[in-house]
Amino acid sequence: MNEIILETNTAVYLLSELIVWFMLLIAFIVDIRLLTRWDYGSFDPEQYELEKRAYLVMTVIIFAFAVKAPLLPYFVFTIDELSALVPGAMCGAGVISANGYGLPLLFVKIVTTLSFVLWLTINHYDLEEGDYPWFRLKSLLFIAVFTLVSVELWLDISFFTHIDTTRPTSCCSALFGLLEGENPLPFGLDTKSLLLLFYTLYLVTVGSIAISWNSMTAISSTLFLYISYYAVVYFFGTYIYQLPTHRCPFCMMQKEYFYVGYIVWGTLLGGYFGILSSLVAETLPGVGAERVKRFSALLLTIFVAVCSAYVAYYYIENGVLL
Repeated sequence: MNEIILETNTAVYLLSELIVWFMLLIAFIVDIRLLTRWDYGSFDPEQYELEKRAYLVMTVIIFAFAVKAPLLPYFVFTIDELSALVPGAMCGAGVISANGYGLPLLFVKIVTTLSFVLWLTINHYDLEEGDYPWFRLKSLLFIAVFTLVSVELWLDISFFTHIDTTRPTSCCSALFGLLEGENPLPFGLDTKSLLLLFYTLYLVTVGSIAISWNSMTAISSTLFLYISYYAVVYFFGTYIYQLPTHRCPFCMMQKEYFYVGYIVWGTLLGGYFGILSSLVAETLPGVGAERVKRFSALLLTIFVAVCSAYVAYYYIENGVLL
């Protein structure tokens, strides 16, 4: 345990997360008081003081997110570096499965990032209105955000303090490989059907954004996120590794593959988060978020283009597909 905690990347990561949590704790305490006493229609001097504190809280939250956002890829980088200390681990996949806290932690991190993006979106449109019409909504959302960050910090500490460097863990080949011929793809799909669904859902998502069909955008983008995970791990990733038996969502973030995994997963999650936050924002009266949706569509397009480019490059170079 001490060996893991004292590792430089781990120490920097945990210290950064702890600093962010303390910043958000202060904002949380002030936010509770603001929420219970806020009355924008009042001309009482206390209200003016509350508005000043509200602006300070917003600044703290935005700064905290600016610090925390890079910590998600840094977490992936950190566990990848720890693979040298964990027996059997060849990349972050082996490390994150070294105990029962890893996968829940990764899930909570993604949900926390999404909740931050939702808060930032609502805060942006709230400030644009000038009279803070959604102040209570974003204050309640921040309570949920802080709760998630607190759970995440507990999982962070639990995860890193329970990594046993004396017990072997599974490598990515064992975790994501085809075991005894079992089909790992969802809905019983084969590879051709998976790819057809992948590109179809992408086109439906982009098309529904173009014609502002929000309900379809929400459904297709969520399905696209789900299918994309399998498409990357079990098809596109093999072209990144140029090895048909290498299936792993983490190895592509290593230096040997030019850290392309950060672009692949970053554009996919960024695009989906942008779409979801814009759809939530548009449920607010008078709010339009077309620019956010178009930018999100661009991120998804980059994601699809990067994945497809690896397949095309391999075929041009070798004249066959894997």
